[in-house]
Amino acid sequence: MSTPATSRYERLFASLQERGEGAFVPFIMLSDPNPDDALQIIDAAVTAGADALELGVPFSDPVADGPAIQAAHVRALDGGATVDKALAQVRTIRERYPDLPIGMLIYANVAYVRGLSSFYEAFREAGADSVLLPDVPVRESAPFSEAALAAGVDPIYIAPAKASPQTLEGVAAQSRGYIYAISRDGVTGADKEASVDGLREVVDNVQAYGGAPVLLGFGISTPQHVADAIAAGAAGAITGSAIANIVAKYTEHTHPNPARITDIDALTAELSSYVAAMKQATIRA
Repeated sequence: MSTPATSRYERLFASLQERGEGAFVPFIMLSDPNPDDALQIIDAAVTAGADALELGVPFSDPVADGPAIQAAHVRALDGGATVDKALAQVRTIRERYPDLPIGMLIYANVAYVRGLSSFYEAFREAGADSVLLPDVPVRESAPFSEAALAAGVDPIYIAPAKASPQTLEGVAAQSRGYIYAISRDGVTGADKEASVDGLREVVDNVQAYGGAPVLLGFGISTPQHVADAIAAGAAGAITGSAIANIVAKYTEHTHPNPARITDIDALTAELSSYVAAMKQATIRA
């Protein structure tokens, strides 16, 4: 690994700023519906212009996620997904893309089961730059941040849309790499649009406490949403449910049987077109 993990986000944001662009970061579920197909899906997204990745590790009780991403968890788990298989995929992605920032979204139970030190060290060794535990609020962050930083991993925390000043101050102080700001209340989902009028307020509220660059997520599903996020002052946008819906469109799945992609070429073609359009929208006017 030629690039230190702690510098990949910094280098990315500096490069994008020079070019007058924001970051487009797709969220993709590892092992959905199996490791080989997931890697093809990720390759298509990166080739089409993704600036960084946020990768999910399948979990049985994804409380922060809406229906589209919950279905992705289920598809992956029905196909035999494990944390070790996720780590193997991260290693492959890191080998292919040495300079690409790779963020992980993983539920806290995975960290508890492995032990915090072992958990963060395993993902750092595989090539991950950051870890976001969506069910760990910043007020409970101390042991996670300590273990993450000791392992050389950037801890990421969520800034809720209507957070208290105390919460925002904590998120700014504890997050490294970037801050995940939620554009609206609720769970993930492409069917609930970001509140365009409120985006500037969300970004301003987070930035008032300094800290890492702000990426907006939740409800970001169209190029206009991305353009609005950039115009509101965000460093970029994260999209997950819309991508999960593209995967689902080309997947046959009857729980609890393993899912099967019906046309990987059509899937990657549609995904590539979508990612390219979303990336184009990050160019500042």
